[in-house]
This record gives sequence, structure tokens and C-alpha cells, in this order.
Amino acid sequence: MAICNKPILIYCAGKNKRLDTIAKNAGLKPGIQLPSTVIHFWPFFVDQNWKKPNHTKYIQSVQSIKPTMATVIDIESPNQFDEALFWAEAIASSVEYIIVIPKISGIIPDIPLSINGTQVILGYSVPTRYGATSVPLWEFKDRQVHLLGGSPKKQIELWGYLDIFSCDGNAIEKIATTYCQFWDGTMWQDMGSGKDFIYEAFKRSCESIIRMWDEL
Repeated sequence: MAICNKPILIYCAGKNKRLDTIAKNAGLKPGIQLPSTVIHFWPFFVDQNWKKPNHTKYIQSVQSIKPTMATVIDIESPNQFDEALFWAEAIASSVEYIIVIPKISGIIPDIPLSINGTQVILGYSVPTRYGATSVPLWEFKDRQVHLLGGSPKKQIELWGYLDIFSCDGNAIEKIATTYCQFWDGTMWQDMGSGKDFIYEAFKRSCESIIRMWDEL
């Protein structure tokens, strides 16, 4: 059962300053993937490239930037468990929350609640074309969870099953910039076409997401 507290909402992109500014002004926390050569705002949340992780560069970036929240390498096989905790230990003194991402079943009881005094939150990779977890929802019970990616609709649906501490994503950017559509809190709506319409669509989506969670 979900805990009825509004989660921390994060827009994770960092590649377009205008979009980053819109999201930040709407109330979404800034997030980026590290290592990155472009940082428009100090990132509240950072993630690593789970397909091509670079331990040295990522750890150095986290230690330098000191974000509030940071992920570590995804645990996609049993032999990555110790590696993920090694990453976590390396960044524990530089963040307030470590996000450990289990993608195999049966390992969550072995993931510590804290590492070197820093709280550990479980990362749930919401099923998308980019990535997903096969771990059933019930294994995440009794642990605080960060939702990685997914549509606004799917993230809200998961609120009914998980104790969601925070969630990130950039689906609203992709829909706005590709189709010039915005999320109205229930469905995607066409913005039309014209100068700067993609930015207005993105702005409306950001505002709808904030309002949608507030109404819960």
C-alpha cells in the first residue's frame, strides 16, 4: 500500500536550458545523467548510463557535484550485487540518498537500508522501451522506492502499490518535442503547431504533473 505523501518530482534531462528552466520554474527538481559536460542547474538527482556504465568518471562527477540523490550501477545479474554496493560506498559521503536498482528477483532483502550512514532507496525501473525491471512489485514492499522513467500515467498507477519517495522521467519532453502534445493529467492533448509551441506543451505537462500529484 502506498504512503500518502507527495513524492519528490524530478525532470531528468539537462540537455536544453530552456526546457530545464521551464521544469524548474514549475516545481520539478533538476536531474541529469553523469558524466556530463553540460550542467545548466545544480542537479538534485543524477543517474548513470546503465547500458555503458563508467565507474571512474561517474564516481568522480558525483563526488565533485554532490547531488542530493544518485543511482549506482543496475543489478542485472547476481555477480553485480557487490559491484553495486562498491559504487554505493564510493558516493555515500557525497549524497543524501543512494538509489540501488535491483533488476533480478530475490535480492532485495540483502540490500541494506543504509550504507555508511546514507539512506538507501530502491530504484524501480518502470517498463519502457529504454529499460525495465522484471522484479515483481510485491518484492519492493516495505521499502521506499524511486521510480525511474515511465509515463505520468504509469507512475501514478504505481503510487497505489509502492511507497514512492521520488520519481524522475523525461517522457513529457519527448512527447512535446516530437508530437507537440502535452499531458493534461488524464491524457495527451495536441498543442497545435507554431513558434515555441513545443515549449508551451512542455510547460503545460509540467504543471499538470504537479497538479496531478497534489490532487492525490
